[in-house]
Amino acid sequence: MPTIQRPLPQNAAPSSDTSTAQKTSHHITDTLVSKSLSAADYTHTHEAMLQQTLERIRLKKEQGLRTPDELWIVDHNDVYTLGQAGKEEHILRHTDTPIIKTDRGGQVTWHGHGQLVVYWLFDLNSLGWSVRNLVSHAEQAIEDMTNDCLNSPALSTNTHISAHARRDAPGVYLYSAYPEDKGDDHNDTIMLGKIASLGFKIKHGFSYHGIAINLNCDLSAFNAINPCGYAGMQMLRLADFVAMESNQNNTVHPQAGYTFSYQQITQKLIDNIAKRHAGLIELRPTAPTKQPSSRLP
Repeated sequence: MPTIQRPLPQNAAPSSDTSTAQKTSHHITDTLVSKSLSAADYTHTHEAMLQQTLERIRLKKEQGLRTPDELWIVDHNDVYTLGQAGKEEHILRHTDTPIIKTDRGGQVTWHGHGQLVVYWLFDLNSLGWSVRNLVSHAEQAIEDMTNDCLNSPALSTNTHISAHARRDAPGVYLYSAYPEDKGDDHNDTIMLGKIASLGFKIKHGFSYHGIAINLNCDLSAFNAINPCGYAGMQMLRLADFVAMESNQNNTVHPQAGYTFSYQQITQKLIDNIAKRHAGLIELRPTAPTKQPSSRLP
């Protein structure tokens, strides 16, 4: 039975090894860099992310330097992570997948192949963002990308599926409503489940950790936990709602028409985040406190 692993101490020497993870870097702007890691080990990736954040804090405090913000696009090897205040009671059963205690907010979640993880290493003070701004930008970037995919011509169902955040539960959720029910009254919409999770850590005004979006992953991994601490939470993936290429054998979703690749969806999201980082996309008003009805307990 796997034991819960603890994070490496903060004064541990940074490691350039991410357990054979392949890394690429790209300058989006002068103040924003993206880095891609595939088949990434969680512990080494977390340690590198933390050490990078601590170094940025040091440079700003000692030399007044503003270093470029970074987006880490990560394809993790299978892992369960338990947030700083996470309760082990939300781990329903132990499997062969490691469970790692980490320093982000939130409860327990799963990361693995077919899930898009993006870590936001941002200097919030230089951006003029509050923590609430960070969370809202993250949720709305996911909404924008997901709704853009859901509104593609490949969808021809009688129901309208859309992605929205909730005030009472961080993350992004999918809702279903018949087109004729669109309008100001959303009380007849049904929440189908959760497609994206988020959890950040803020240290001296710098953020790290980030978001996880289920694209075409195996959702059965979530059966061993209460996702994000919510018993009975239905987890969803984008590939069940739009046509997506498979990472494994390049087969596509049964729906005919346009298909999205993992890379295309990733680029849609990164482009949206970059525009927000540059101040080109403003925050929308947050969702109302009253939520649509749900099929969940």
